Amino acid sequence: MNINLTLLGQTIAMVVFVWFTMRFVWPFIIRAIEERQTRIADGLAAAERGQQKLADAEREAEKIISEARAQAKTILDQAHARANEIVAEGKAEGARERERQLELARAEVEQEIHRAREELRGEVSAIAVASAEKILRREIDPAAHEDILSRLAAEI
Repeated sequence: MNINLTLLGQTIAMVVFVWFTMRFVWPFIIRAIEERQTRIADGLAAAERGQQKLADAEREAEKIISEARAQAKTILDQAHARANEIVAEGKAEGARERERQLELARAEVEQEIHRAREELRGEVSAIAVASAEKILRREIDPAAHEDILSRLAAEI
């Protein structure tokens, strides 16, 4: 192979091209690459921060949910306790009402018994007077009458 002027010209052209590229084009390309690397690194860091924030938010959400569940359980327990109190109050009120009704019924029975006794006394008195009239009509014997009246009074 011959080294001729063409090969020498191509070598010079290549050296000039490489020098020109290294001097004027290469810095722009390197700067663009570095900016892109910086943006990618920033994006990855932001993604990492986002993942961390997401994990924090999930933990916080789980904490809030567990607190809400605990609060709901507390409220539910309070509601059950209040319902039991209301049932107990209802039972107590029912018992008081039953006792009141029983007392009213007892009082009414006592009144009926008292009224019946009064009626019975009135009838017994009427019978005693009628018996006394009959006895007086038949005979007037004070000793016999006294004995009959004392027996009648004992029966009453």
